[in-house]
Amino acid sequence: MKTPTATDIYKVHKRIKPFINKTPVLTSSYLNQLTGAKLYFKAENFQKVGAFKYRGATNAVLSLSKTDLKKAVATHSSGNHAAALALAAKKAGTKAYIVMPNNAPPIKKNAVADYDAIITFCEPTLEARETTLQKIIEKTGATFIHPYDNIDVIKGQGTACLELINEIPNLDIIIAPVGGGGLLSGTSIIAKANSIKIIAAEPKNANDAYLSLKTNKLVPSINPNTIADGLLTSLSNLTFTIIKNNVDEIITVTEQQIIDAMRLVWERMKIIIEPSSATVLAVVLANKEQFVTKKVGLIISGGNVDLNNLPF
Repeated sequence: MKTPTATDIYKVHKRIKPFINKTPVLTSSYLNQLTGAKLYFKAENFQKVGAFKYRGATNAVLSLSKTDLKKAVATHSSGNHAAALALAAKKAGTKAYIVMPNNAPPIKKNAVADYDAIITFCEPTLEARETTLQKIIEKTGATFIHPYDNIDVIKGQGTACLELINEIPNLDIIIAPVGGGGLLSGTSIIAKANSIKIIAAEPKNANDAYLSLKTNKLVPSINPNTIADGLLTSLSNLTFTIIKNNVDEIITVTEQQIIDAMRLVWERMKIIIEPSSATVLAVVLANKEQFVTKKVGLIISGGNVDLNNLPF
């Protein structure tokens, strides 16, 4: 399978630009002073559906043939990708079948329902998600849009980084969170094409990407236990290949470090970010010497939080 190039991502950006939000790049003089770095936050919490996932879902839906588009799209997801695909399908005038684990956060269940998706709940295991989805696809003929193991999705996710470097040139480092690796893959392709160091942020309690890079073989995520619910999934062969070729380092952070960083952003920047997003700032706060005096881009992946169940 041919991996996407920076040129592919530039082309995709032109295609999806009319449908997505060009999200702001935010700064905080307090956080710059605290870290000794110049931090630039690409605020994908202001993207449609509240997460970067809308970029990839939109590109994947726009890439379908008219025949496939008529039939419907389908996926399994615990939240942001489900909402993104549901909205992208609605905008394109087609149905979305979404398989969600029954323990997904209520805010994410409600969002998917609000976009008129047809939801099927299942047990919170990968096997249950995959078998339930397969039955739906066989019955409906819908096209499976994988949350990250999909070239069109990866190209779409890379457009967030593209916008960031267009707005803030000469970055030294870009940090993105890693779960399944779709966002990190797209980000790393753009970063490498522009000679920017790329670092991934990952919870210590879900460190399969870190172990995969360290051992040079794909290590699955087994019983991850982290507040960063968007980063629970394992890499795919596709995302692992791209990450292995492009990513300079994966740095892990503790649950407390994630919570502290999240709270700091809420209090100081006055924006709502979810725990997965907070990992990128947590990496800088825990390793200040590595980032001091550097221009650092941080991808804030989303802001979908259950306000009745905050960690602080």
